[in-house]
Amino acid sequence: MVNGPARDDLAARIAGEAAALGFAVCGFTTAGEDPLRAERLEQWLGEGNHGSMEWMEARAEHRRSPQGLWPEAKSVIALGMSYAPAHDPLALEGSDRHARISVYAQGKDYHDVVKKRLKALARWLVAEVPQAEVKVFVDTAPVMEKPLGEAAGIGWQGKHTNLVSPTHGSWLFLGAIYTTLELAPADPHRDHCGSCRACLDACPTGAFPAPYTLDARRCISYLTIEHKGPIAEEFRAGLGNRIYGCDDCLAVCPWNKFASEAQAIREFLPRAELVAPRLAELLALDDAGFRALFSGSPIKRIGRDRFVRNCLYAAGNSGNPELAAQVEALTADPDPVVAEAATWALRQLT
Repeated sequence: MVNGPARDDLAARIAGEAAALGFAVCGFTTAGEDPLRAERLEQWLGEGNHGSMEWMEARAEHRRSPQGLWPEAKSVIALGMSYAPAHDPLALEGSDRHARISVYAQGKDYHDVVKKRLKALARWLVAEVPQAEVKVFVDTAPVMEKPLGEAAGIGWQGKHTNLVSPTHGSWLFLGAIYTTLELAPADPHRDHCGSCRACLDACPTGAFPAPYTLDARRCISYLTIEHKGPIAEEFRAGLGNRIYGCDDCLAVCPWNKFASEAQAIREFLPRAELVAPRLAELLALDDAGFRALFSGSPIKRIGRDRFVRNCLYAAGNSGNPELAAQVEALTADPDPVVAEAATWALRQLT
């Protein structure tokens, strides 16, 4: 166990090592259960706001607190890595030839990049304090990274429910290290959203029934990535030309004026072909072409069929008759969801 000044010194050295590894923010909190956080999770799940993401409900007990997942944990090291873009994420809004891919998915898969550096930090910590036990997480386990980040003082959950840093804005990939060490917890970060509602008003599909509450069933990121069947017609126009994720609520956040381009992490720099991809080229993708184009990208996990489904909705919204021939050909696609999306899109174009 590390106590007193030595504990504070260790926390400072952890933060320093985290910065050296490319983490923009680092904070500490306890691994015990926060009753209010657990209550909010139960309410959110009880209202069905998680949509078809059954794993969130199935492992709710693990998600309630770090100790629910790992009883031996004493502290959480909350970390964030910036992926602030150099270009305007809204620049292609309304384009009739180009699709929009969320900023976070234009570079290499963040799961791999962040986890590699989390593991490096964990190895360093164990070398410094051999009795320490650690586990690392980045968006692939029942871990509430955003509330933990707020509790650890690295930012606050904004009205769009994402973490906001006063120095790095909304563009943060979050990760966590659970440890058996008792580290001095930080004070929770204060909320600085005030009366601003820019993120709420920017949502094209009305996914925020109230500030600080997200209904995933209406969220474009959920619909284009997690949702497997046809997207309900009431949301299709709202998708616009977004084919993987959505940046609107993040892009309009005033706190992003403090975010600087994330040049230090080269893996997050956008691939040129994904900054302004042409719909005509994406509609032509077969399975092999899709896998080749998105090798090493988080987009690969949704598969060709779901991706082309999204592109067809964008084509239907484009008003561009030049895409009609390609769309019509896809009405005979072997995947019934793709074929239905093509039929819908063709109606919009003819």
